[in-house]
Amino acid sequence: MFGFHYRLERKTIPFVLAIIGAASIGGFVEIAPLFTIHQTVESAPNMRVYTPLELAGRNIYIREGCYACHSQMIRTLRDDVERYGHYSLAVESKYDHPMLWGSKRTGPDLARIGGKYSDAWHVIHLNNPRDVVPESVMPAYTWLKRTELRTADLRLHLKALREVGVPYTDDMIANAPADAYGQANPGTPLADGVIKRYGETTDVNAFDGSPGNVTEMDALVAYLQILGRLTDVASNGPAAGAAEP
Repeated sequence: MFGFHYRLERKTIPFVLAIIGAASIGGFVEIAPLFTIHQTVESAPNMRVYTPLELAGRNIYIREGCYACHSQMIRTLRDDVERYGHYSLAVESKYDHPMLWGSKRTGPDLARIGGKYSDAWHVIHLNNPRDVVPESVMPAYTWLKRTELRTADLRLHLKALREVGVPYTDDMIANAPADAYGQANPGTPLADGVIKRYGETTDVNAFDGSPGNVTEMDALVAYLQILGRLTDVASNGPAAGAAEP
């Protein structure tokens, strides 16, 4: 086998043809499934996009390397399903750029962490994990609550995501900074705008427990609380192979 390869390397044209053949096989294996993706990805007509605050929290999640210890993809294995809930569906990640499925689990999978704990629990946990989980090896993120969230560039974030297929409207993009503030400050006119643009089920809370300003803690908790809740397709038992509309 090695002798054949050594002889092939000495002949330019056959070697180039072998490379093209190998690349063609790999390309076909990766590209061919895309032609049937509408028959293999579940339908989720009620799925909503991330709000600007949740998106900012997702960016912080990536910045702090949370994906290195937490996966966001529940496997179909019985142990995974019994511990974390319904296995993850492809459609649930359709607006994730980049995806955060992961494979390392120093900490638990977070695909369905949304709504499992209160906002206060998340704030305490992020500030010092050992206050709620004594055996935790997770680092403390004490600066999140005292760091004001940067919102000036959120319009650009939403606009960039629209370029890759996330259906943000012009109204959502134009009001991104105001919506980030409004979602963390219930009872204000800006909060009403968030509900109008993202739906009645959108969480509007003083996530870090301190209304009046918007911190990185607000954003990260808002993101954690929406994980697994952008659509209810999993809980409603999607039909296998349902087509995208």
